[in-house]
Amino acid sequence: MEKQNNLLELQNYIGGKFVPSRFYIDSFDPSTGNVFSRVPDSGNEEVSAAVHAAKTAFPMWSSKSPQDRSAIMNKLADLIEKHLEEFAQAESKDQGKTLTFARTVDIPRSVYNFRFFASSILHHTTECTQMESLNCMNYTVRTPVGVAGLISPWNLPLYLLTWKIAPAVACGNTVVAKPSEMTSLTAWMMCKLMEEAGVPPGVINIVFGTGPKAGEALVCHPDVPLISFTGSTVTAQRIIEKSAPYCKKLSLELGGKNPAIIFEDANLEECINTTVRSSFSNQGEICLCTSRIYVQRSIYEEFLKRFVEVTRKWKVGIPSDPTASMGALISQNHLAKVKGYVKKALEEGATVACGEGVDALNIPPENQGGYFMLPTVIIGLKETSCCMQEEIFGPVTCMVPFDTEEEVIEKANGVKYGLAATIWTRDVGRIHRVAKKLQSGLVWTNCWLVRDLNLPFGGMKASGLGREGGKDSYEFFTEVKTITIKH
Repeated sequence: MEKQNNLLELQNYIGGKFVPSRFYIDSFDPSTGNVFSRVPDSGNEEVSAAVHAAKTAFPMWSSKSPQDRSAIMNKLADLIEKHLEEFAQAESKDQGKTLTFARTVDIPRSVYNFRFFASSILHHTTECTQMESLNCMNYTVRTPVGVAGLISPWNLPLYLLTWKIAPAVACGNTVVAKPSEMTSLTAWMMCKLMEEAGVPPGVINIVFGTGPKAGEALVCHPDVPLISFTGSTVTAQRIIEKSAPYCKKLSLELGGKNPAIIFEDANLEECINTTVRSSFSNQGEICLCTSRIYVQRSIYEEFLKRFVEVTRKWKVGIPSDPTASMGALISQNHLAKVKGYVKKALEEGATVACGEGVDALNIPPENQGGYFMLPTVIIGLKETSCCMQEEIFGPVTCMVPFDTEEEVIEKANGVKYGLAATIWTRDVGRIHRVAKKLQSGLVWTNCWLVRDLNLPFGGMKASGLGREGGKDSYEFFTEVKTITIKH
């Protein structure tokens, strides 16, 4: 890492080498509002060089045995784990999250992503059938696609980047990845470990830059046959349009407006603690966070009171504070956007039960320029409100009472998104009825964020296209071929 004017200056990683850029973007520390690094502002030239390196490396990498690829991936996982504290410090500074969250969630899950796919690729199976009457045998084989274009978001930078890289390279593809320009540091740090891990030059290339320049160049490159993207629905629409002439394989993991449905027989203590966590973890900047809370009317007042009490105990502090539950939001613009939703709610006649504009935010003087916001609960909203319909992606959740099962299902499904939902009840029959009727790719019952990488991950409606995780990742990152042999 180079230093210019006391700022960290990152470089692209192409063909196994660090390559300086002609143009750079400032990257801000969300906890102070100060610039702390410069990130390459890459475009067509850099993306083309990375694609060329990946395409050149593909025949060699795809011909390696799963055992060889697995060994290299496990070595890379070991090295990230060895430097876990350094990665956690960098991710906390880069993204604004608490050091505790980075240390216990982001970086360990990044390590696990490599280890999971390094292991599962060794046990991949294909199909075989026989047609005895025709004396024929049919079987399928899976082959890697080629150069995988991977575009990852800023909220869980290394976690979601490795979730894409790991299955791609495990299947024998080579990679050109573009992390978010706002959170590039941990991706750059991982590149420093590639040679030691034994990753051959060109297998994993990282190009930094913005979506309109670097991202679009990757999407439009004719030698990149598949794109995996995690981010906004608006950006995904442009990816679909730009990639259409090339008939590329697409995996799009997009936004959510996730409901939690609280029935009157729920275990309130467990439900409230978990739902506060599901609403405000990582400053609410997780696509799976709870944004709407529907509470059965008979327990609504009690639930609201206790929920607000627990929410007020969540401390907003500087990322290095071990007692902080939340850090800073990603940027000044994003903070203004999230606060703007609270303002709109008040203009519509809603009430802020706690948080923004109601409670005091205490931040040290040296961090007053940071992008901090209190966890906020809004009540009294109509279903048509933008706060109930649009993804806020911040520490804001909206609470509404309901009367019947049928009513709450209709309300929960009444948005364009369909990523995740949570049900809280002790009635097993109700669990199955409601879960089946919810238009959501993921449904948790009496828990939240319990993830098994063997199972599909993805949303319905405007929350995405395709599925990732386990078998679904292999289906996306490979092409299937059916072979028929007549004896």
